[in-house]
Amino acid sequence: MKNWQTKEQLTELLCSLVEHQSITGSNAEIALAEYMQHLLAQKKYFRSNPGHLKLHPLADGRRLLTALVKNGNSSDTIILLSHFDVVGIEDYGSLENLAFYPRELTREMEAMQDRLPEAVQKDFLSGDWLFGRGSMDMKAGLALHFSMLERAIDGEFDGNILLLTVPDEEVNSMGMLTALPVLDQLKQEEQLTYTACLNGEPMFSKYPGDPNYYVYTGSIGKVLPGFYCYGKASHVGEPFAGINPNLMTGFLSQKLELNESFIEKIGDEVTPPPISLMQRDLKEEYSVQTPHAAIAMYNVLYLKQSFTEINKKLLAGANAAAREIEDYIQVKASRFAEVADDFTMSDLRVNVMMYDELYAEAVKRHGTKEVARRENLLVSQRDSGDRDFSTLLVQELAAMCKDLAPMIILFYSPPFYPSVSSFDDTKIQDVMDHIKMYTKEQFNKNLTVAEFFTGLSDLSFIGPATSQTKLQQLTTNMPLQHNGFDFPEDVMEQLTMPILNIGPLGKDPHQWTERLELTYSFEYLPDILTEAIHRLFKN
Repeated sequence: MKNWQTKEQLTELLCSLVEHQSITGSNAEIALAEYMQHLLAQKKYFRSNPGHLKLHPLADGRRLLTALVKNGNSSDTIILLSHFDVVGIEDYGSLENLAFYPRELTREMEAMQDRLPEAVQKDFLSGDWLFGRGSMDMKAGLALHFSMLERAIDGEFDGNILLLTVPDEEVNSMGMLTALPVLDQLKQEEQLTYTACLNGEPMFSKYPGDPNYYVYTGSIGKVLPGFYCYGKASHVGEPFAGINPNLMTGFLSQKLELNESFIEKIGDEVTPPPISLMQRDLKEEYSVQTPHAAIAMYNVLYLKQSFTEINKKLLAGANAAAREIEDYIQVKASRFAEVADDFTMSDLRVNVMMYDELYAEAVKRHGTKEVARRENLLVSQRDSGDRDFSTLLVQELAAMCKDLAPMIILFYSPPFYPSVSSFDDTKIQDVMDHIKMYTKEQFNKNLTVAEFFTGLSDLSFIGPATSQTKLQQLTTNMPLQHNGFDFPEDVMEQLTMPILNIGPLGKDPHQWTERLELTYSFEYLPDILTEAIHRLFKN
């Protein structure tokens, strides 16, 4: 018996998934994985093949789910990839209590329609929409994959279907990073050949009012550089006796924020310039002593640049900021000296270093064992997230080399998303051409093929990288790489496969107006996905 094929059935499934309030890191994130296993375990196929339906643990106790449907002796396997965690709901305000109840929230939205943003009001007039956190991003795609799994159980496809759905996509992608060795193990145990990975992330509009229906052949890349600015504390009455790190981050921001040298254009896709995600000093309590250090982190998106190129631009920005900091302070000191008798200030030099250089300097001064001891102590007492803990590890090394201050240390924190693309893959091109023609003929809708999904996705860890440069420069400058975080570059290389993303139509991800259009998503898209899977197995 099929439960997830009609628009009504898929809507019912989606609502049940959304009602599990699986905010990243919450207990509901664990509960949803167990609920999905329960749903699938009712299927006769999985009652007969219980070993094909498994929950796999992450290091922190959360779990990901795999469900394999095999078709005879075929080894050809298509992975259906999704994530089931969602972002928080603080932005819903007075509607917060309805955020995870799509039908009730949609009725409330309809009742207050005249107070909604204009774009939302227009959508109410032109389509069948369902509101709710996770309705678009990305539990609709997950529901569609359940539908495809049912069709696989009915023997509709000429190969195997492996559903993979993971937690933690919205924060660190630890779900997908944990899934990589799981996929490798399943490949060996079940003698599978992975022919493609099909993601179900929703399409993203490129501009307000964008009428296009997108499908994707890749996913944008992201790095998260951090700049640890170690100044020199002083009393506020003696500002020239020290270097304020808040001043340092200010100049750094001028050099990196919206810096046009990072912008890339590939086809119609343009990356936004870097923007600051965090900028603060590390002083915990108020006093009349200036802070000793500050941290700034930047979001850097890329398409086909090499990591070496990106790192070079980041270092250039830091060095330019360092020189301007020196010049600015010298000018201000000179003007102060014109008024203050007997005031002199020695020459100032702001050092700029990579994390691996600072690490080598600390080892040179204190020895490998002492550096390891201090890091192990921090790890044993860890109570902070990846970004803050990365900063803490850098801070410990900087304190061991404090005579080098003032200094700016460039390092990297998770998450890191490699840029990937199968745009030039003839097999993927054929599939995309085929479903474009099919969608036009069957539903009178024009699909637009975009090379890169720009919302970030877990495809980054399984698709063909756009840059062939090794990631060693990143990993050696990632403090967490040897302190609780392992980037499995070797497994990624072994599992690389063609990728594509065909997902539902929605709008406003991560906003209180997040919504899903039901007619395209749950009437047309199941057949479009089925056609894509058939075509993938034929090639």
